[in-house]
Amino acid sequence: MFSRVFGKGKEQSQTNAVATLDKLNETLEMLEKKERVLIKKASAEVEKAKEYTKAKNKRAAIQCLKRKRLYEQQIEQLGNFQLRIHDQMILLEGAKATTETVDALRTGAAAMKTMHKTTNIDDLDKTMDEINEQTENMKQIQEALSAPIGAAADFDEDELEAELEELEGAELEEQLLQPATTAPAAPAAPVSIPAARQPARPAPQKSTAEDDELAALQAEMAL
Repeated sequence: MFSRVFGKGKEQSQTNAVATLDKLNETLEMLEKKERVLIKKASAEVEKAKEYTKAKNKRAAIQCLKRKRLYEQQIEQLGNFQLRIHDQMILLEGAKATTETVDALRTGAAAMKTMHKTTNIDDLDKTMDEINEQTENMKQIQEALSAPIGAAADFDEDELEAELEELEGAELEEQLLQPATTAPAAPAAPVSIPAARQPARPAPQKSTAEDDELAALQAEMAL
């Protein structure tokens, strides 16, 4: 209930301030219009005084100057009124700005107080503990999911590491046994393709004595 009352009072004060500034602006505009009219009248009296002076009517010229003085007094008075209104408007605008600033600060303080009521250090510690607990649970779940199962679970990690070390040692020993430099292989001799073989001619046989006798015998028989 109090917040409603104070809220209405604040809104009403702001409304009154705005209405007062509007009223002061209207009054200031009215005074400025009157001032412009009086300035014109004072200028007119000066022109009349000049005309009467030319016409040698001294009395009428003096009367014009008197009216000009009266107008000038009113103009000065209106200027003082305007100055006071300006002063009042500045004070009122400053007070309005101050009130709005204080209201904003008060609203911020109330919001901060409400936040402190809903959130305290104990709640924060409890929340952080819950976050840490959930994080640890998630870590355990991930480790359980990544653990080997089935035949892979029976492998001994130490044995596998020892076997890997043996393989690395054998590889290193093989590299050390290899010669530092290897002689370049000799270029292969060009293979000549043999020409097509010609059929061998029979070698001429040497005639013997027996063959000569046989040939002579055959000749005699033919006779």
